[in-house]
Amino acid sequence: MESKKNIIIELFFEQHLKVNEIAKNIETSSAYITKIIKQDSRYLEEKQTRQEVSKLNRKIAQNNFMKNKREQKRIDDQYSIVQAQHKQDAMELSKRGHMNNQTFRKWNSSAYDYNPSKKRYEFNEKFGRASDVPKYVKER
Repeated sequence: MESKKNIIIELFFEQHLKVNEIAKNIETSSAYITKIIKQDSRYLEEKQTRQEVSKLNRKIAQNNFMKNKREQKRIDDQYSIVQAQHKQDAMELSKRGHMNNQTFRKWNSSAYDYNPSKKRYEFNEKFGRASDVPKYVKER
C-alpha cells in the first residue's frame, strides 16, 4: 500500500501526469489519487505551477487561433477579389461583337510599348502580329 502511494506521488510531482492518467495507469479511482496528493506538502505549489502553465498554454492557443483566423480572412478576401475580377473579365470577353482596340491593348499590355512622342501604344513586333491585331493604339 505504501509503495502505491509513492508511485502516485512520483507520477504526479515528478512526471507531472494528470490525476486521471495516474488513475488509469495504476487502476484506481481519481478520488483516491487526489486524496493522496493533497496530503503532500508540495501540492499547493504544484497546483499553482500547473495553473500558470495552463494559462500560458491557453494564451498561446488563443493567439494561434486569432492568427489563423486573420490569415483565413486574408485568403478569403483575396479569393473574393480574384473571383470578382474573373467575373468582370469573363463579362468583357463574352460580349458579342468586336473588341475595341483599347480593350485589346489592356488584355495584351505586355505586347504594347508606350511611345510618348506619338502619344500611343505600339505593338512590339518581336511577338509576331496577326493581321487583326492593331499595330498601334492611341492613348485616350
